[in-house]
Amino acid sequence: MTRSLLAGLCGLALLLGQIASASAQTQTPATQPAPATEQPSADQGTNAADASDDDKQAPVPFEGGTLTITQKEQYGEKVLAYDGKQLASNYDVFFDKTVEVGGVKVALFDVGDGGNQCGPATVIVWKPEGGTIQSTTVEQDQCGAPPSAVSDNAIYFVPYLLPGDQKPALQWSPTDGLTISGNLTYMPEPGTDWKDIDPEKYQNIIDAFHNEAVYKEAEKLLGKDMADMATSLLVGGGTEKTASGAFYASGCVPHDCGGNDGFMAVDPAQHKLYFARRGDNGQPQAWPGVATWPADVKAALDKALGAAN
Repeated sequence: MTRSLLAGLCGLALLLGQIASASAQTQTPATQPAPATEQPSADQGTNAADASDDDKQAPVPFEGGTLTITQKEQYGEKVLAYDGKQLASNYDVFFDKTVEVGGVKVALFDVGDGGNQCGPATVIVWKPEGGTIQSTTVEQDQCGAPPSAVSDNAIYFVPYLLPGDQKPALQWSPTDGLTISGNLTYMPEPGTDWKDIDPEKYQNIIDAFHNEAVYKEAEKLLGKDMADMATSLLVGGGTEKTASGAFYASGCVPHDCGGNDGFMAVDPAQHKLYFARRGDNGQPQAWPGVATWPADVKAALDKALGAAN
């Protein structure tokens, strides 16, 4: 059953209050920072085993064995292993914490490619009673997975949603493994209009989609291309303003800057939106056609994506 973002979160609201960064309606995905430097510990909820000056991380005692993170080559991948058995590998591997879920001790690790605006995947490690070490990786797209939220009986993963997105919310438990707890759909703030737009508050121009009037106009222009357009703006910063009062920003797809770039402009006074995207073939698409754009917005596009637009 498909639920809206607000309805789908009802059962998880109390649990997720502590991890506001997982809310797709309030902010866009961001790079996950490495855990703070602390001594390794098996205590519940303890961040540990951060990299030292030589980028080595201390072993983590776990269920009668040892979890290690090693790197054979200076710029090569790091390897997560348990008593020598490889569990995962990537360029960024960090121990997050140990927790108890359903009476089972669980170790959580952040594993990812690194890079702009891409959170890591979560690797869950546990050892069933009388069994051998087990692990599973939680990831939803090329940018990893949302942060984890831990309850007594399950670990929840609520996805980041971009405009036009619909994704499953996941949960994991030692007994049931990884399952879908519901489907979430992006929605703007009900009742917001053009007069409510305040670009000074936007960390990324994608935040403008939170406005219902902007979202509905973007739906008309972009249709099924809305999510792809928003993705092309993910790696970006604040906005700039044209002489006529429209504000704009450019961005790019994580790990593909220069190959997949986007541009968005909003004119609150005229109730107009302008989008452009240049993909791998180098040919830009525009909504509406660039020939209809005001001169100052077109100049901003040329500056952002190149004068060949």
